[in-house]
Amino acid sequence: MNDIRSMTQQEITDMLRSLGEPAFRGKQLFSWLQNGAESFDEMTNLSKPLREKLRETCLLTPPVVARKQTSRLDGTVKYLWELADGNCIESVLMRYHHGNTVCISSQVGCRMGCAFCASTVAGKVRDLTPGEMLDQVIFVQKDSGLPVSNIVLMGIGEPMDNLDNVLRFLELVNHPEGQNIGMRHISLSTCGVVPGIERLAERDLQLTLSVSLHAPDSETRSKIMPVNRAWDVEELFRACHRYFQKTGRRISFEYAMIDGVNDHDWQADLIAEKLRGMPGHVNLIPLNDVAESPLKPSKRVAAFQKRLESHGLTATVRRSLGGDIDASCGQLRRKAMREKGGNP
Repeated sequence: MNDIRSMTQQEITDMLRSLGEPAFRGKQLFSWLQNGAESFDEMTNLSKPLREKLRETCLLTPPVVARKQTSRLDGTVKYLWELADGNCIESVLMRYHHGNTVCISSQVGCRMGCAFCASTVAGKVRDLTPGEMLDQVIFVQKDSGLPVSNIVLMGIGEPMDNLDNVLRFLELVNHPEGQNIGMRHISLSTCGVVPGIERLAERDLQLTLSVSLHAPDSETRSKIMPVNRAWDVEELFRACHRYFQKTGRRISFEYAMIDGVNDHDWQADLIAEKLRGMPGHVNLIPLNDVAESPLKPSKRVAAFQKRLESHGLTATVRRSLGGDIDASCGQLRRKAMREKGGNP
């Protein structure tokens, strides 16, 4: 069976030609899919025999809203989607003055093991297909009635651990006859999978690379981020410099502020030293409490920001959205799993 939501317009056109259909049918079918059609029966400008052929040869399984939470504070909406195989993933719709942003997942679960993240507690189940990533963008808009102008791949999963499917998703969501979301409006996050950063640099896409740094020294980073044992932070910094030299694109460094762990002045000084020679942006993140983690939010966020700025770095504190709901990554999925009696 063809995973039709993951196919490009050209691939759909070629498939339809093999079924004896004219080329323009590919454009029609692609448009239906990009507009959130949930069954082939909805596609009324396609002939009934063609719709029957598509049902026999193609999978079209839209996600179902399993849970939905809306913040009374700022209108942030957290979605828990149930996929065709019963697995669940999360997306978050965030409203800003400059437009609406959707944060999407790239995997069911995550195997990276970051100590402060709820997404990784039960490990990785599987990769998402390009179509399952695209569906999050399409169906968040369809359910909310709000247009989305920005995408961040910072939900459940490590995008670089599913890079082939992520690159196909980017091609689909960027298509001018589809969502037409420009690369400059897309941010892709990684915890530091160096080979993925190198591959992305070769693509020279105009997206924003966000690196989850969280510690500039190897000893601290290895304690909270197991990925550092595979690609040491020194190797990561070198890869970031090469990425900037290749693309000319500024990297955003994400930094969750953890009390007594990574919030010392010497660590701010070390960040400044390692970023010298490229225009990095450090985004400080007030830590969310995760029930399974002993790590606690830092009380030194403002002081750490000032220390970074004293070195001439751009440092911002991420605005906390959805504080009254399970808005941080993996929380809603974990709650649903516990209530079902699944993995803790």
